[in-house]
Amino acid sequence: MGRSRKGRDISGWLVVDKPAGISSNAVVNKVRWAFGAKKAGHAGTLDPEATGVLAVALGEATKTVPYITDAMKAYVFTVRLGQATNTDDTEGEVIAESDLRPSDDDIRTALARFTGDIMQVPPKFSAVKIDGERAYKLARDDEEFEIAARPLFVESLVMLDRPDADHVTLEMVCGKGGYVRAIARDLGEALGCYGHVRELRRVWSGPFEAEDGVSMDKIEELAKTPELDALLRPVEQGLEDLPELKCTAEGASRMRHGNPGMVIAAADVEYGDEAWASFQGKAVAVGIYRAGELHPSRVFNH
Repeated sequence: MGRSRKGRDISGWLVVDKPAGISSNAVVNKVRWAFGAKKAGHAGTLDPEATGVLAVALGEATKTVPYITDAMKAYVFTVRLGQATNTDDTEGEVIAESDLRPSDDDIRTALARFTGDIMQVPPKFSAVKIDGERAYKLARDDEEFEIAARPLFVESLVMLDRPDADHVTLEMVCGKGGYVRAIARDLGEALGCYGHVRELRRVWSGPFEAEDGVSMDKIEELAKTPELDALLRPVEQGLEDLPELKCTAEGASRMRHGNPGMVIAAADVEYGDEAWASFQGKAVAVGIYRAGELHPSRVFNH
């Protein structure tokens, strides 16, 4: 028999305003400790030096993580022009330099190349797996390797500020899997001057916003108290991008046992759509809607 995991059965989302200098996993571990929770995870890694929204899921909310990971996200970041680094941010070594500095109009024109459906090569210092190894481990060992380009949808990429000739501040709204460091690198190459990320902040992720986030200091201060529990958001917030279908008590009971359950049809849900079922405001299951029933793929126990 496997050992049972210690901790409380507590479920919900905590929106953390992550500070610079700490890894995403370290944030999750601190949140799990502060709540005394059995289970925790996050929806979308932020680099250690990046700040902003890190949505941490506890308990049953971990079942909704994929829907936040897949959601649109917004970043505000500053690109240092004139220098390329091996990590595409300030943590790395400068590997190329240029005296060329583009005009504001040059930058705006170049940004248009990075909107819509694009192909992006992730940074070599990233968690992408190459033949089972993390790319950043291979990069640290000076191994030679290539990373295949991946599709990315960029809804918008606009210039917010040009504080000086060496820096430009941008805002990007994109879908799953976007690397801001790769945008900075590729923009610098497109402009012929090189570039890397100097500062990066995720301002929102799906339904969660940085301005509503809890600081690490606050989490530390309120650890193991009811006041911290009160900051948890409902599990259901992780499902906001999916249509909701209400179900009967009998339908809820069937779905909780993994069987298709009857739901009340909704105008925006068609046969074969993914949706979630609720009973008395609580998530029961996520699944596929077919002919008046939801066929569950994930079931919530709360």
